Amino acid sequence: MTERDRDFRAEATPGAREAEGAPNRIRLRDRDAELRSAEAAVDKLCRDFAAGGTEIGELLTFSGRPGIGKTSLLHEVRRIAKLREGATVLFARGGERQFNEPYHVLRQLLQPVLGRLEPDEFGQVMGTWEEVVGPAMGLKQPRKGARRLDPQGVRDGLDFVLTQLAPRRAPLVMIVDDLHWADPESLGWLAQFAVRARELPVLLVFAYRDDGADWHAESQEHQRAVAGLATRRHELSRLSLVAVTDMIRAELGEKAEDAFCYEFWNVVNGNPFQVVALLDQVRDQELEPVEENSQQLRELAVDATGMTLKSWLDRLGAATLRFAWAAAMLGIDIRQDLATRISAQTAEGARESVKELRKQRVLTTTPNGNLEFVHPLIASSIYNTMPEATRTGMHGVAAAEIENAGLGLLAASRHLVETFAGEGDDRTVRKLRRAASEHLLIGAPEAAQRCLHRALAEPPDDQDRAEVLYELGCSALLTDPVATVNQLKLALDPEEGPLRPSMRIDATFRLSEVLAHSGELRQAAVVCQEEAERTTGDPAGRLRLEAASFMWHAYRKSEEDGPARSARLGALCESLTGREAADRAVLALRAWDLTLRGEPSAEVLRHADAVLDNGRLPKGLGWTDNTWGFELPATLGLSYTYSDRIAQAERLFSDAIVQFEVAGWSGAHRGFAYFLMGLARFRRGLLAEAEDFLRRALRLSERISGKLPLAWDAVGVLIDTLIARGRSREAWELALEFGFHPPYHPTAMVLPDAASLYGKLLLAVNRPAGAAAALTEAGAQLDIRGWHNTVWAPWAGHLAIALAQDEPERARAYARRSVVEAERFGTASAIGTALRLHAQIEDGQQAVELLEQAVTHLGQSPAGYEHAVALVDLGAALRRVGRLEDAQEYLYQGIELAQHCAADGLVDRARRELANYGLRPNRLGDARETLSQPEWDIAELAVRGVPPQRIADHLALPLSLVNRRLAAVYRKAGSGPDGLAAALGLPPAQRDGSDPLDGPGGPDTVGDGLGLGR
Repeated sequence: MTERDRDFRAEATPGAREAEGAPNRIRLRDRDAELRSAEAAVDKLCRDFAAGGTEIGELLTFSGRPGIGKTSLLHEVRRIAKLREGATVLFARGGERQFNEPYHVLRQLLQPVLGRLEPDEFGQVMGTWEEVVGPAMGLKQPRKGARRLDPQGVRDGLDFVLTQLAPRRAPLVMIVDDLHWADPESLGWLAQFAVRARELPVLLVFAYRDDGADWHAESQEHQRAVAGLATRRHELSRLSLVAVTDMIRAELGEKAEDAFCYEFWNVVNGNPFQVVALLDQVRDQELEPVEENSQQLRELAVDATGMTLKSWLDRLGAATLRFAWAAAMLGIDIRQDLATRISAQTAEGARESVKELRKQRVLTTTPNGNLEFVHPLIASSIYNTMPEATRTGMHGVAAAEIENAGLGLLAASRHLVETFAGEGDDRTVRKLRRAASEHLLIGAPEAAQRCLHRALAEPPDDQDRAEVLYELGCSALLTDPVATVNQLKLALDPEEGPLRPSMRIDATFRLSEVLAHSGELRQAAVVCQEEAERTTGDPAGRLRLEAASFMWHAYRKSEEDGPARSARLGALCESLTGREAADRAVLALRAWDLTLRGEPSAEVLRHADAVLDNGRLPKGLGWTDNTWGFELPATLGLSYTYSDRIAQAERLFSDAIVQFEVAGWSGAHRGFAYFLMGLARFRRGLLAEAEDFLRRALRLSERISGKLPLAWDAVGVLIDTLIARGRSREAWELALEFGFHPPYHPTAMVLPDAASLYGKLLLAVNRPAGAAAALTEAGAQLDIRGWHNTVWAPWAGHLAIALAQDEPERARAYARRSVVEAERFGTASAIGTALRLHAQIEDGQQAVELLEQAVTHLGQSPAGYEHAVALVDLGAALRRVGRLEDAQEYLYQGIELAQHCAADGLVDRARRELANYGLRPNRLGDARETLSQPEWDIAELAVRGVPPQRIADHLALPLSLVNRRLAAVYRKAGSGPDGLAAALGLPPAQRDGSDPLDGPGGPDTVGDGLGLGR
């Protein structure tokens, strides 16, 4: 074979270069520009990485019609990259037959490099994602008792792994051929990673068909996304007449006439694959390349590219074609021994078949000794000629042989789903159900659903049908709520067959979960209650359903039977005698019910504490527990959040984030955990952290679906956070964007009452009339439910403010009601906030007294932002009654705490209050500028060595006040007693034994000569 012959053969055949000994550098015809672009991309990556660059990633794509030469280009890019010193090259190829084999492409891509890592480095690259990414990538078996993985969790884990791997193996070149046939799991991640790859030393090179074929809709969407991200994008055009003429004469000799070559080019439309196929036909027919034979080219082209069953039989013979069928079923990287057994040939017969298939340019040998088709179009042609009965029968044989070869059910399952249905083979049903379970353990629910749909088509025995429907419904829990609802309803339908009592209870609970998460809270509660009434032989199961019904009712926006239902829950709680998970679940629900009702927080905490074991969730009530779901521990954490036990709530929510990550639940579950942590941070007054967690929750929700209750919950608390940070206009725009206004969203689950929060927002943007209407509605709804918690929904205090201008007496009535209800609940933050809101509608000394009480209460609570507001409000009220020195002290304390809370708007308000009345606003960054004059008086005496009791006596102050001011001094200065002088720029104390209050610089001159006197 001539060099030219090898040249065009390599262009059309993926494995030919290795098989036929082509030279190291192949010149691809009419592809010089694309090759230059690829080489430039590889060189840029290597050069930028050597120069210390990290965010240097690029995406290079090649697209075009089938047979246009994409694979040949990628082989050349692969060769170029391998020649660059230090570069790591990863390669994978999609396969038409492997389209439904989850993570097939990513396993090709990543298994070789991850499998070669030393144990220590492997642990560093995997981090906490080993139990998620390892099974998905086929690097390890799922651990015993492992739960199903969330596909988004696998994608997030892969993001982490590549972020760790890329710098260790940089510069990294990742090449994927036939991206259009990549399995959905791999393609989804690759499309997502293409965005992040720019931040890493990675060059992505993808090739895919762009022929308008009717591919899977999701694959088309991902493919379009990839195309839009490419920094170097090449659409391959057909070969020129000159290139095709050169190829013809290289194969048939220089005697080929111009007219023959022109017609040949027209017939193949410049397609390299068709050029080679037609040349083979011309040579086999010994057709002279002269003008008078040009008319025969079209007929030969039909035989060359549109092979029928008859033409393949004529060309290969029955035995060889059967081996080719077996190979086509296996797809890519074909094991000869498997194809031999599937085709029912002897070893010698298979060797003869392979020999003939190589001779006919159908198969070639890969570097690892396996087989592959010379071109995917040939594989498709052969597979499509299989009679239907033969194809389904051979798929059954393939499934058995793959399993017998030790490759497992995951690999065999794609063949099982293609086998005959309607035979009622119980063994096949069992295998498909086991395969579905294994798919769920690696985060491939769609593959699991294919197996279970096929199991239903078998069909299963009548006594098993409902169980298969139940498994099918549960397989879509994390990804497709509509499918879950439909399948679980069928599973519970008696006409579909019997369902074991324990499974029936679980199916009902799962159905209620999906309904609740879709906003159908009433239906979720009713489903559980009705099934509980039918459950007689399983007390624990009945209690589970009753508890779930109470839980979903508690999350509803409105309910006419609220007080009576609360009474029934209380009675149920009192009847409990055990410490099982179900009993504790009821206690957790009762704690939340008492919280909403505003009953004494001591009762709330008594029930909540009874749920935990040493501050931790007991077995059976964990965040990833399959029996109760995450709602139960979330409910418990919310009770702690609103009862001033925020640290306990944060420990629970932090555990949730970690456990969801470890379990690979990175979708709505982790988003909900972020929301809960954001709510806790908001309650604590750490507003910047709260905003960060809430925005993360919102991003996760929008990535899944913008209609999730999670989005509404996150937006609601984010609005509250933005108001607290002084960004009311931004909060208003967010409310408009997400429809956070009447009529209120029906699917909120744990959000403080929407109408109450909307009224607060209207107050923040100075719309008191609208606020009054919204808050009145909130109060009416909450009164019907019997919910009077002024922390969860402080509607009465805000309504008082909205009414103060026009209806002062009515405003005072609501303010007093808020205080009474807060005192009943009994937490320091509830009482302090209610008093602070009451003070806003009062004047003079009465406002001062209310705010002094508010500051006292809030100073004993973890609600930092509320404390800061009360301090500033008190400072302003003291200024209005002429107590400027006291006003200054409280305003400075309020500023300091507001800065800690990131409440920028409150800081600005306090500074204006100081500046407008001749008081000196502090300047950030200098401890000396943050101290009030009374604090300075004490600080200077402390620096001079005067003990606190003598300071108190000297300044005629209570010792407790001196100690509080000293604590503020140390906090602001960032130093204890020993370093205080240096921190404040004051001379250190004299150590000569003299009384620091005697002599020069004594008490009569405190503050003089410092240039900082107030």
